[in-house]
Amino acid sequence: MFKNRCACLKGKVGYWVGFVACFLIVALALVIQTHYQLEPCPLCISQRIIFMSLGVLFLIASFVPPAHLLQKLLTLLQVLTALGGAGVAIRHWYLQANKESMIADCGVGFDYMFDNFPLEKALKLVFRGTGDCAAIDWTFLGLTLPQLGLMSFIGLAVYAVYLFKRNLA
Repeated sequence: MFKNRCACLKGKVGYWVGFVACFLIVALALVIQTHYQLEPCPLCISQRIIFMSLGVLFLIASFVPPAHLLQKLLTLLQVLTALGGAGVAIRHWYLQANKESMIADCGVGFDYMFDNFPLEKALKLVFRGTGDCAAIDWTFLGLTLPQLGLMSFIGLAVYAVYLFKRNLA
């Protein structure tokens, strides 16, 4: 009975839903940013990049036959990308939860870091977090953006596995 209700999520359509979901999440973040005039921190931007990368992986998967070896690789990449995004969200949440005990300054902007530092150092600075990363500027139902991002990343990882198994059946 459940399989008949979710028939629309089988095949290409299911992967398109994942693609659209990822980019809707980024679009929602941009709407929140502009409506509330918030300045995103490096970890916020990193999460957006990961959501877009995950969306592209869902898009690519929509063009690969279900039983193909590449589909297995894409599912693995989707899950790993989503878990990487979850890791960034957890780090961001940790910074927010411990902002009183951390000595953090706002640091330099995301663009400045990548324009003026080698990639390795810029990545270290992004993931170290800044004072902006510790600020809680917006919540929904008591959840901060990193918490919502974490739930989204975990949901998308589970969804990727679900699609893979569903398409093999």
